[in-house]
Amino acid sequence: MFGTKRWTWGVVGIAVVALAGGCDVLTPPLPGDSQHQVFFGPSAMRLHPIFTQVAHWEQRSQPDGIQAELEFQDQFGDPTKAAGTVRFELYAYRQAEPDPRGDRLAMWNGSLLTVEEEISRWNKASRTYTFQLAYDRISPSANYVLEAMFETTDGRRFFGHVIIEGQKPAEHSTEFKIPATTQSSGPTTRRSPTTRRSAATEP
Repeated sequence: MFGTKRWTWGVVGIAVVALAGGCDVLTPPLPGDSQHQVFFGPSAMRLHPIFTQVAHWEQRSQPDGIQAELEFQDQFGDPTKAAGTVRFELYAYRQAEPDPRGDRLAMWNGSLLTVEEEISRWNKASRTYTFQLAYDRISPSANYVLEAMFETTDGRRFFGHVIIEGQKPAEHSTEFKIPATTQSSGPTTRRSPTTRRSAATEP
């Protein structure tokens, strides 16, 4: 009987030690240390060339700035998430130059360091992170270069840029159109055939 109790307490003691030692296993590993991070962590970044554009988010006619959509991809080329800080820089666009960046116009800092930031910035439809970059002097017809530098929590850096093309003004049609008054004046000045025939019979 005593041997049975001794064996039982021994098993319980081993279980307690195993559980105590296993607590570290349940703790999330540091970024970049887990196999999941290696497989599905960010390996590339870009500013989405379609969704990144001059935008309105206030109720006014003048654009409020640039809505930047930051996209991360894993090693398989699929969209994924990331954690870290980001810096955006806006430049004037120089046409037909090896480096299209002109004067720097503005700079913004953002972060993806908290759960709240991850949730509020994540766009489920495009699978990108949304950043609203306020700039009162933005012109919808001008071209810009937007750059982004992202540093992950494990010290890696990603760079991306996109050229934002301005909206071209609507072109007016140069097609010649006959004035409506000219089209309607023709029939009113023509004498009817009946009148001409009756006039020909007069001596």
